[in-house]
Amino acid sequence: MPFFTLDDLASVETDRAYLKVLLSRYAKSGKVARLKKGMYVSKEYFDLVEKRGRTNSFGEFLVGILYKPSYLSLEYVLHKRGVITESPNIVTAVSRNKTAVFSTPLGTYRYYSIREKLFTGFNTHRDGDYLIFEASLAKALFDFLYFRKYLLREVGAIAALRLNLDAVSTSERKELAEYVRREGSTRMNNILKILWKN
Repeated sequence: MPFFTLDDLASVETDRAYLKVLLSRYAKSGKVARLKKGMYVSKEYFDLVEKRGRTNSFGEFLVGILYKPSYLSLEYVLHKRGVITESPNIVTAVSRNKTAVFSTPLGTYRYYSIREKLFTGFNTHRDGDYLIFEASLAKALFDFLYFRKYLLREVGAIAALRLNLDAVSTSERKELAEYVRREGSTRMNNILKILWKN
């Protein structure tokens, strides 16, 4: 199993307190790794993922498992698509839930909270056994700007982001404009104007 919870083990052992102690011991000995409170992955499964070269896919799959509902976005997707060159040291995602951070054996996952009407613009694709939720390039760029909108008050601040806008196609620019229209703030409209002027 790619992950398991205490509930998954209920048919084997009904005493949850005992299970927690047992899993804590297994985590200390390295037999299992804790992904978050009550969720684990076995060392055997993780070793298999590494052996097959599927660590990245497994890590992306975990985004939608650790915190539901959510999707990959922001720096993580922008780096994948060549809009930013600096590789992020955390996996960034967007959720309808409150902001959260999880530290796992695969790295740190940071979830940003967004309003219901802006929780859109992501696709679902399958990578082998893994179902992955990932923002389109336009939505990842929108999310990236949206969560910085109060810091991007002038041309210099936007230029300092060093975005490779050549990687953004005409159709993706139109998609981005649609998210800005949906969000409805003057600030985001101004950011968009400055972005394309530069």
